[in-house]
Amino acid sequence: MAEKEGLPRDDGPSGPSRERSRAREFFRTALGFWRGRSRLRAWGLTLLVLAFAAAQLGAQLGINAWQRLFFDALERKSVGEVLGAIGWVPVIVGFSAVTLSGVVVTRMLLQTRWREWLTLHLAGWWIADQRYYRLGFIAEEQTAPEFRIAEDVRLSVEPLVEFALGLITATVTALTFAAILWQVAGSIEFRLAGTTVVIPFYMAIAAILYAVTVSLAAYFTGRPLVAKVSHKNQMEAQFRAEMTRLRENAESIALIKGDDDERASVQDNYRNVVRSWIHIVRQQGVIAIVMNTNGALFPIIPLVLIAPKYLSGDLSLGAVMQVTAAFSAVQSALIWFVDNFVKLAEWYASLERVDELVETLEDLDIGTIMEGEGQVELGTSADDAIHIDNLSLAHRNGRVVIADASVIIKAGEKVLITGASGTGKSTLIRALAGLWPWGSGSISVPPGQDIAFVPQKPYIPTGNLKAALVYPHADMAVGNEVIVEAMKRCGLGYLSRRLDDDNDKWDQTLSGGERQRIAFARLLIQKPDIIIMDEATSALDEDSQNGLLGLLREDLAAATVISVGHRAGLEEFHDRKITLERRPAGARLTSERLTNPLWRIFGLNKAGA
Repeated sequence: MAEKEGLPRDDGPSGPSRERSRAREFFRTALGFWRGRSRLRAWGLTLLVLAFAAAQLGAQLGINAWQRLFFDALERKSVGEVLGAIGWVPVIVGFSAVTLSGVVVTRMLLQTRWREWLTLHLAGWWIADQRYYRLGFIAEEQTAPEFRIAEDVRLSVEPLVEFALGLITATVTALTFAAILWQVAGSIEFRLAGTTVVIPFYMAIAAILYAVTVSLAAYFTGRPLVAKVSHKNQMEAQFRAEMTRLRENAESIALIKGDDDERASVQDNYRNVVRSWIHIVRQQGVIAIVMNTNGALFPIIPLVLIAPKYLSGDLSLGAVMQVTAAFSAVQSALIWFVDNFVKLAEWYASLERVDELVETLEDLDIGTIMEGEGQVELGTSADDAIHIDNLSLAHRNGRVVIADASVIIKAGEKVLITGASGTGKSTLIRALAGLWPWGSGSISVPPGQDIAFVPQKPYIPTGNLKAALVYPHADMAVGNEVIVEAMKRCGLGYLSRRLDDDNDKWDQTLSGGERQRIAFARLLIQKPDIIIMDEATSALDEDSQNGLLGLLREDLAAATVISVGHRAGLEEFHDRKITLERRPAGARLTSERLTNPLWRIFGLNKAGA
């Protein structure tokens, strides 16, 4: 990963410090579907879509030719010719239906596969290397990245396939039917101020001029819609995030009876959504005037323009109908932009949101969030110890919380980290996990070591209880007897009969203390080399805490343990205590050895003593 020194800039990833073409960068990412391992599928589907689109254009040409044949027969009052023309109807309709169905099916397949590729690409990028966690620290303005991946990707990919296909079809259709106008309608001749004026292929020129006029009108009246739709999407995302926050903190809010405040907050957020929608409604009203005016003029103009040619006898009724249909086809193709302007605005707003996420993920990878003093360097140590060298950690606003910390933690040593609230204990744990982006110095860990992190509120995945106990090693080969024994030693024996029960939502049914017991059972099952704990026994009573911490000596004696905590009695389960002492320039580390009579009572030897 490329290095970029310093503390975070204030303007964020999309601030004024650099310009970024959202559309260009979005396509740079999204068009990866046509490269790499997915390219055969992508190009195969693309060619199928284009083939069916070409066949559909052929069907339109057939219908246009049939109209001339049919109306000429009507004009001549020839029953035989009329019946002959009707005989072609099943063939033309059948061919048109098959080709149109082919366009729809292949287009939807292309949309689905492209969305699948881009969604998995972004989701994998977001989840890997704890970016989903670090994103919350360095890009707080990135509201609901999961929604951007799940919904904005869909809204940026699916319409894009339709737009591309529509634009290609419109261009080819315009050229094809313009040629028909040129050939059938010919030129028009009239006298002006005593001079004969001849306008060649006038119907084609009229169709182009009309389409350009309507398109320009739609562009200038609809241009403000892009920003309004983008703002609406942002307000929608904030409203969803507010509702999610309420659900995730339901118990805490209910206990302190915060219903009124939460109701007011939700209502305020939704009022913002309504206001943004009203702005869109007003702008769409202006666009609707242009589009409805066009809708009224659309069928009239070609009839008015071709009438002189018919009245002069230059064209038959069938030719008039063919020219009118061709003119309508050219108009429809050329005003494609008008018909799709609202959809284009909504699509571009989603495109921007996807690329904002891409930009932030890129910044995470190349370190452009940081400026000045550099990032914490994570590396491997030359021995079996953990080395923390000249480590300084800062908050996003630049305030240093830990300054110039250096310590060596030997293999098998049990270290307790203490200090007053706000001195940076949890921040240090995050830095050890490689999750804290702001600071300098280095952290070196022995190579090939299995590291387990035990937070205050352990994560319980969906699925059965066995999956929760071996998480995150789902494919770990371990017998049920080993898991049951670990559960019993951690005080969870009463749940062993429900090991394969996946009907319950364990993350909702387990108490805080049971979650922490699950975390210790994981340690006994997985036996990691390094264990880093952050208030890992805070939800347990003192006797339960002592029983679980005793397992670190009995079953995990070889493991290196770094534990953050402040409860009484923790010192007796550790070899050394590192205290973070608050200083104006950032907390400093002080280290002291511990002598604990509990180990003699347990009959255990202290590692590293």
